[in-house]
Amino acid sequence: MAVVGVLALQGSYNEHMAALRRIGVRGVEVRKPEQLQGLDSLIIPGGESTTMAKLANYHNLFPALREFVGAGKPVWGTCAGLIFLANKAVGQKSGGQELIGGLDCTVHRNFFGSQLQSFETELSVPMLAEKEGGNNTCRGVFIRAPAILDVGSDVEVLADCPVPADRPSITISSGEGVEEEVYSKDTVIVAVKQGNILATAFHPELTSDSRWHRFFLDMDKESHTKAFSALSLSSSSRDVQDGSKNRMANNCGHYYRHLKM
Repeated sequence: MAVVGVLALQGSYNEHMAALRRIGVRGVEVRKPEQLQGLDSLIIPGGESTTMAKLANYHNLFPALREFVGAGKPVWGTCAGLIFLANKAVGQKSGGQELIGGLDCTVHRNFFGSQLQSFETELSVPMLAEKEGGNNTCRGVFIRAPAILDVGSDVEVLADCPVPADRPSITISSGEGVEEEVYSKDTVIVAVKQGNILATAFHPELTSDSRWHRFFLDMDKESHTKAFSALSLSSSSRDVQDGSKNRMANNCGHYYRHLKM
């Protein structure tokens, strides 16, 4: 059975643990680097991203988290977890915060505004329905949520969201310190997948819909299948090489025996 770690520094880790229990999966709370060992996958929950980053620094977790992502094990970031996994974050507090990285995107830390502008909406998720069944929509719970401004060519967009009319203007400082508008589209990306990384700007763990958690677990199964296929291919390649060497040795032996005769 797969063992899923849930980063338990702050935020909605209890809700993710409960969601995993509902689908019969063992979850393990992670607070120290050594607790990442033996895990098949990892969820980084929503919360206050700056506080989570400070706690992760205090426990020296960032190197181990980057190693976990780099090893190709499935990692899912929700809300603040999305910010952690992004290669670039804008709209941060003064001084910024440390990121894990790995996800080729630019995320805006508070795209949808303050806590008072939190909201719920139906999101179109045909890919999720195709993979896990159910409706073509899911409930998106956005709590002082980030959003993804742009993605790299290897990133698959899974869901986007209409931009609320009351959203504040999104600005960032240029190199000269001048504030300039950077986003004016009608929709914004809120869920993506790139290789072993899944990221959602909203909170599936706060709903009764378990499909996102099942989708994430399927990513873990796929990673094990790929690893097994790669191992089998490597073994087959070694067998072919060993066979070629044996045939060459036999031919050489036959050649030298012929010379002696």
